[in-house]
Amino acid sequence: MSETLDIGSYKLRSRLIVGTGKYKSLEETKAALEASGADMVTVAVRRLDLKASGGDSLINYLKERAYTLLPNTAGCYTAEDAVRTCLLARELGIAGLVKVEVLGDPKTLFPDVVQTLEACRILIKEGFTVLPYTNDDPITAKKLQDIGCAAVMPLAAPIGSGLGIRNPYNLEIIRNTISLPIIVDAGVGTASDAAVAMELGCDGVLMNTAIAGAREPVRMARAMRLAVEAGREAFLAGRIERRLYATASSPLSGVIGSKVG
Repeated sequence: MSETLDIGSYKLRSRLIVGTGKYKSLEETKAALEASGADMVTVAVRRLDLKASGGDSLINYLKERAYTLLPNTAGCYTAEDAVRTCLLARELGIAGLVKVEVLGDPKTLFPDVVQTLEACRILIKEGFTVLPYTNDDPITAKKLQDIGCAAVMPLAAPIGSGLGIRNPYNLEIIRNTISLPIIVDAGVGTASDAAVAMELGCDGVLMNTAIAGAREPVRMARAMRLAVEAGREAFLAGRIERRLYATASSPLSGVIGSKVG
């Protein structure tokens, strides 16, 4: 696609962002990432295998292929833990851009909004480009914009649920409330979910389980790439107005033998 997704100083050709967890092997991970066409890849800092080296190191592979890395704070339940994790990522040379994920509880994996806001404030002061995982609340999205986040990442449904977009109206309200890029994060289950997110005017989609958990992850990665592209094109093209009754696609006006008036 000709246009780019601009997040802070970063420019991405692809509007699909993918994760690196839950795959059966490193080789499957590599194949799925390539099939997705993604420029940006998110990695869980707390789950990185720092002992791996050479061909066994995921980070080395991602750096060699020039992916834009998005370290995330998955598994953090306090602002303090999230900040510490991002500082560790910086020490490892993989941070600058970070996805802040501060969870409220281990069952629902919903975000703790208060702790998320606090972590974002601190990290922005530390010079990070911050992308927060949040709920689909327009008020929270506005607060995150006001403190200086580079994008907001509202959930479509609970993490890993595959339920699709449960509240499209909230996403539309967020789109009309803030000027930052909106990247749907969590809940996407299949390609049609990704397309709908883009048709609603979201700027991108981040996913992991929907691809890694599919029966054929590489094929699903390809499907997600196409869905995001199609959804974006449909949004830019502008859908027709919804009507209760039929409208003839071939009007009778001007047809030979028709009577007008």
